Amino acid sequence: MRIVITGASGNVGTALLQKLSGSDHELVGVVRRPPEPRGVYESVRWHALDLAAPDADVALRDVFAGADAVVHLAWGFQPTRNTEYLTRIGVGGTSAVLSAAHAAGVPQLVHMSSVGAYAPGRYGERVDESWPTTGVRTSPYSRDKSAAEALLDDYEQQHGEDAVTIARMRPGFIVKRAAASGLMRYALPGYVPMFAVPLLPVLPLDRRLCIPLIHASDVADAYVRVLERGARGPFNLAGEPPLGRDEVAEVLGAKAVHLPSGVLGALVDLSWRARLQPIDRGWLDMAFTVPLLDCGRARSELDWQPQWSSVAALRDVIGGVAQQAHADSPPLRRRSLLEQARRDLTEGLLTTRHLP
Repeated sequence: MRIVITGASGNVGTALLQKLSGSDHELVGVVRRPPEPRGVYESVRWHALDLAAPDADVALRDVFAGADAVVHLAWGFQPTRNTEYLTRIGVGGTSAVLSAAHAAGVPQLVHMSSVGAYAPGRYGERVDESWPTTGVRTSPYSRDKSAAEALLDDYEQQHGEDAVTIARMRPGFIVKRAAASGLMRYALPGYVPMFAVPLLPVLPLDRRLCIPLIHASDVADAYVRVLERGARGPFNLAGEPPLGRDEVAEVLGAKAVHLPSGVLGALVDLSWRARLQPIDRGWLDMAFTVPLLDCGRARSELDWQPQWSSVAALRDVIGGVAQQAHADSPPLRRRSLLEQARRDLTEGLLTTRHLP
């Protein structure tokens, strides 16, 4: 197969390349900053393209020509204060990928959606893929994931039997060791060293926390199975058991202290507005709003089972945080306090600069 992967150098993209490495597939990567051609990135033909560009769909048509499948992973998480740019990447980029895939006659599109696309109303309870994908209003990330799903709905209704076969993957929160530096670059203030996170003596968090978490390698495995089967439709993906506050505290070796989500949310919002940390309140709202995931469809149609428990996946990424784990791609490169300080001074803060 000739498989084109947008966002192929990121967290899930790297895990997918690892799953596909050594196969006879022709792999093509579309990213804003191509990685150095070594390791898992060596056997990929890279194209440099920002999906937020106004002519991205035209450029993608040539890249997609002759492809057997397109895997759309590209998404933006920073700058959180420039939500217009994030929407152009997420929603505009999805529109460009969809338009180009249709024009190029690509047989299958596998789209990275998220538990964040789901509507509130069943917190702590499992939902299947029929639950509404209207998103969490206070989360820009969730709103964009919901809008991207709506684009796919409109496309399928408009084109019917002539539409590209679309599979929508809806994983929980995705982690792995090699993504530790990338995750902390986007989530941790630039002045806080990574190794401080596993040393927290206290975890102030609402005791109600109950979220779906999954290891990136399990997500990648589900993608491979979808590609092999030419599957269509939505698939929930999550590790077991659902992750609670006490499990997080145990992995960190910290003492859990109840702090109501409303109070914590106000603190997150104030510190974000004061530019003390880079995560907007929407991420916390989503963590205390999204439902748990019933993965029965993935088990029955893809013969898929997660190999990592949610607790083991969390241990893996926290171990990576302690060791400053990273990979050889721009999004997953080693986190450096000096680099972050330099870019803050020369290009602006992470939450406001044009590009993350």
